Amino acid sequence: MVRVSDEGWARRLGGGTHAPVAAVVSLGVAAVGESVSRAVAGDADPQLVLVLGLLALATTAPPAFLRPMPAAVAVSAAGVLSLGLFHGLTVAGLVAQLIVLYRLGRAGGQVVATCLAVPYLVLALVRGADAMTVLAASLGLTAAWVGIARWARDEAVVHRAARQAVAESLVEHTARGERARIARELHDVVAHHISMIAVQAETARLTTPGLPAEGARRLSEIGDTARAGLTEMRRLLGVLREDAPSDIAERHPQPGLRQLTELLDDVRDTSGAGARLIVSGTPAGLDPGVELAAYRIVQEALTNARRHAPGAAVDVELHYTEEALRLRIRDNGPGPPAAAPAGGHGLTGMRERAAAVGGRLRTGPAAVGGFVVEASLPARAAR
Repeated sequence: MVRVSDEGWARRLGGGTHAPVAAVVSLGVAAVGESVSRAVAGDADPQLVLVLGLLALATTAPPAFLRPMPAAVAVSAAGVLSLGLFHGLTVAGLVAQLIVLYRLGRAGGQVVATCLAVPYLVLALVRGADAMTVLAASLGLTAAWVGIARWARDEAVVHRAARQAVAESLVEHTARGERARIARELHDVVAHHISMIAVQAETARLTTPGLPAEGARRLSEIGDTARAGLTEMRRLLGVLREDAPSDIAERHPQPGLRQLTELLDDVRDTSGAGARLIVSGTPAGLDPGVELAAYRIVQEALTNARRHAPGAAVDVELHYTEEALRLRIRDNGPGPPAAAPAGGHGLTGMRERAAAVGGRLRTGPAAVGGFVVEASLPARAAR
């Protein structure tokens, strides 16, 4: 509770544009009353009484209608004039001086606040041990430095909060990127194998001669279970990919272009469809990230071909140039469906992988029928 009260008082003094009017009026009345009573007690001339009253008002009134810096300059000038010419400063004037110096330091005017307190120190050194002058010199600098310290603390709090926000943003960005990486690996590896299970079960059920009815039923159940697993995995992928960035580069290369032959052998063995690997240009060792992206793109294209064009022959073409590796995966199936299947992330994942290594990818119907996936990946040499 004490901390909250202190914060509120500091905010009223330093944070606002003008000081509270009621406080300034109170200080002004007290300053004028003290100044006039002193003058009358000393049998001063009426004109001098008026001047002293106006000067006392000038040492307290500016904070009510001026911003911190001009208010501090006006109050300090009036206070120094009062001490220098009339050897006196009211208690209310001293309080107002401390308030404006604190407000100015609190608002960030470190240099000006310190400079405005220096004339009181000069007067104290020149005039000797006058009580009010010594108080103004010592307390003025103290008030300015306290305001500056509060300003520095608030700035440190702001900067610390900004650094914390940046750190939290980086953590969130990293977490989203990791979710996107996990989603791609689940889709490219696990979903690929589950899809192969479904294809193999269906192929065995339809092509095995003399298969008992119970065996056919079990194979059908295996295929249904695999397809249900794919559906559940797509739901999981949808959760993982939510708000995930699409430009997180792959950092853990696994298979590469040398494993494409094995991949095509698996496709031929499981689906019974034709699959050819056509290589042109001069093969060269590429960056592991590029090779991984190329492998995953081919793998996903083959999985899509089995899923949407079962039994269709597939050609996988690799064309090496000095600048790029060009991929072309084409099947001779019926072509793309009229409406894209809901829940799939294959085409999105392929585009992400191509973009992650600085390449491009295009999908669509082939000119001579079927579906085609074309990608151009930069031919960065292996390190």
